[in-house]
Amino acid sequence: MSARQEPFEKTLERLEAVVARLESGEVSLEKGVALFKEGMALAASCRKRLEDARMEIAQALAGGGEKPFGDPEPAPEEERSDTEEGSRVG
Repeated sequence: MSARQEPFEKTLERLEAVVARLESGEVSLEKGVALFKEGMALAASCRKRLEDARMEIAQALAGGGEKPFGDPEPAPEEERSDTEEGSRVG
């Protein structure tokens, strides 16, 4: 990996471009495999950088007496009951 990393947004844009090319279906098998490998590496890079940022924020909050992040997604049954309750009238 190079000493200077591209901004997260540039990496994400490249990943989106790779996905669009793959979804177009207009690439050869060989090019598709190469794009897939590149996309997997880009996705891993984005995931790691997001996790690093999340940890940095959690540490900053913990240092300030705030609670760090909880579970990022509700359990399926919690999600279902919230939407059911919100859609009831009367």
